[in-house]
Amino acid sequence: MGGDESRITSVRNSRVVEARKLTQRKHRERQDRFLVEGLQILSMAVERLQKDPARVRPLDVFYCEETFVGETAPRLLRELTDAGADPVHVAAHVLATLSEREASQGLAATFRVSTLERSLDEIEAADGLTLILDRLQDPGNLGTLIRTADAVGARAAILLEPCVDPFDPKTVRGTMGSLFSIPFGRTAAVGEIWAWLDGHRIRAVGADAADGQSVWDGDALRGSVALVLGNEARGLSPDLRERLVSYVGLPLRGSAESLNVSIAGGVLMYEWLRVNRPSAPDSGRPASPDG
Repeated sequence: MGGDESRITSVRNSRVVEARKLTQRKHRERQDRFLVEGLQILSMAVERLQKDPARVRPLDVFYCEETFVGETAPRLLRELTDAGADPVHVAAHVLATLSEREASQGLAATFRVSTLERSLDEIEAADGLTLILDRLQDPGNLGTLIRTADAVGARAAILLEPCVDPFDPKTVRGTMGSLFSIPFGRTAAVGEIWAWLDGHRIRAVGADAADGQSVWDGDALRGSVALVLGNEARGLSPDLRERLVSYVGLPLRGSAESLNVSIAGGVLMYEWLRVNRPSAPDSGRPASPDG
């Protein structure tokens, strides 16, 4: 891609400094971009941008050829560059300052935030599952839920603010690339969520072990559903409960008092998939945990 004469060797280089600031939400918002590393996540980004180039917009790709292993990194570098990313050749120690991994895989890329995220008006409703997340605060939980929603074929995810930033590095890693696949939007207005649901005739079902019957004993998840998951500490907020007419819960047979929201949400999403499987066009491929 470039010779040593164009390689950035200083960690104080302005482009590197600005990219390093993207660990902070205020700088992601100011720069309208976020940083992605990891070949698996970048592979999913490239796959999605080939289908939807207006939405997935790579801006810069920082690379160090001497740390490449195998053919994946150079292929991704070519594909990101062909898609419009500006290649930035950096020394290994410079790339390491942009990475939170123990060992960099040779690439880190920035993507536009504003084209990836959608307003509720831009999210097209369809038969299926929509995920509504009530003011979540843990980036790992949010990342896992977005990844699971993508795995079950959910149509969209709606985040109720104040919420952890979906472009937080821990959230991005947790999604393992599904952030690029599943349509999502954020709003601080509960009324906007209800208007969207009413306009598309989608039922909202809250996840609550105390108020809901066991998910095994009813048919609340049958058909097109918006599954509403509450905050990690407080559960479902009162302003959401006002309009919920149906709740589901998971039985707790042991001594545990509750489940982590990402675990409970994942089980409920797969229960939705199981209940609605006869009407699904295909059963998908078996999942293989990657740790």
